[in-house]
Amino acid sequence: MERRSFLVAATAMGTLGLGGLMPHRSMAKDTFEVTRTTAEWKAMLNDLQYAVMREEATERAGTSPLDKNYADGMYHCRGCDLPVYSSEAKYDSGTGWPSFYQSMPDAIRTKDDRKLFSVRTECHCRRCGSHFGHIFDDGPEPTGKRHCLNGVSLVFKAA
Repeated sequence: MERRSFLVAATAMGTLGLGGLMPHRSMAKDTFEVTRTTAEWKAMLNDLQYAVMREEATERAGTSPLDKNYADGMYHCRGCDLPVYSSEAKYDSGTGWPSFYQSMPDAIRTKDDRKLFSVRTECHCRRCGSHFGHIFDDGPEPTGKRHCLNGVSLVFKAA
């Protein structure tokens, strides 16, 4: 394929939303209330926390102590301390990740995640952009949603 044809095809794929194989734009480059340099994020987070929160990686299922934590309290964003999920909305999804049926009001932002040849809903902290996980439509009432989160992105504070 000649170079011009390739560039036209690549541009068309991106314009039509068919560029699922292309790198995903990270919210970390957007403007947020709480911002830090890469060096500052790396200084405050361990390698796994950084990979999940700033590069949208996923922790291994069953590795977060927060998955089986059902104490009363609030889950805060590790990156900026924003209260994002209440223990009242937490439930055992059986997935190996902390799961909630809703977030606190105005706590998260979402975007499409097209990394795995399908579209999923990704959720991030609205204040610092840290990646939390994904939202699925297979949760319990009253929302029917499952916020499937990486425990390393959260800090639990008991009531």
